[in-house]
Amino acid sequence: MTDVPVSDARIPDPVSPIGDPAESGGPTGGLAFGVDVGGSGIKGGIVDLATGALVGERFKVLTPHPATPEAVAAGVAEVVAHFGWAGPVGITLPGVITEGTMRTAANIDKAWIGTDVYELFSRHLSGASVSVLNDADAAGLAEDRYGAGKGVDGVVMLLTFGTGIGSAILNNGNLVPNTELGHLIVGKKEAEHIASSKVKDDKEWSYEKWTEKVSEVLETYEALFWPRLFIAGGGISRKSDKWIPLLTNTVPVVPAVLLNTAGIVGAAMAVDVGLRT
Repeated sequence: MTDVPVSDARIPDPVSPIGDPAESGGPTGGLAFGVDVGGSGIKGGIVDLATGALVGERFKVLTPHPATPEAVAAGVAEVVAHFGWAGPVGITLPGVITEGTMRTAANIDKAWIGTDVYELFSRHLSGASVSVLNDADAAGLAEDRYGAGKGVDGVVMLLTFGTGIGSAILNNGNLVPNTELGHLIVGKKEAEHIASSKVKDDKEWSYEKWTEKVSEVLETYEALFWPRLFIAGGGISRKSDKWIPLLTNTVPVVPAVLLNTAGIVGAAMAVDVGLRT
């Protein structure tokens, strides 16, 4: 795929890109800015949308504790100010966002729930236009366009294996936001309670034992969504050679390519097309 279309049906009240498309980037290339908010760090950088590469090094500040909305927004503003960036900003958050409101909060303060994220970040960024989306969704956008999913038609699913299981579903580049498939019941438990990398570590399972559970989860997702490809992310994807060959599900599984930059790149892509969730 040469572009990442974002279906209008998925974007209520879209925000138009600001300025001349040649200057602001637009969906065909140029530069955009992304910030990835996590439980331990707030990372950001300028992204070349023609290649998906960062322009220079990313900049990171520690996530404040408690990670309240005001404190995190101040950290995002610090990251943006480091680059002297004055244009639109894409931002990821570890939670579900619908109609501009944070509905869940993972590894950040529960005060986020019910927060108007657009008002919050726009205020801290001097009125800049922003796009805010789930962190796994951002990583999925980036991997689908520039990474392991590049050139793959149909349904592509990104799954991040960590403390839980994050998910993103894309169909020919169109994002279905906030899928949260780690909470899908597989057998009698949530998927992430039987197949996250945290479960592997906590139970001291071998890769062989853990991949039995991962395969069970993937087979359930296959039966529901019929994807063409699974992309495995999260820290354990760096050791993909130790466990992906052990999987027994049908659909191919490949490791994520962008790793630590995926959230930043996906956030930049989102703001470039004016995506709002």
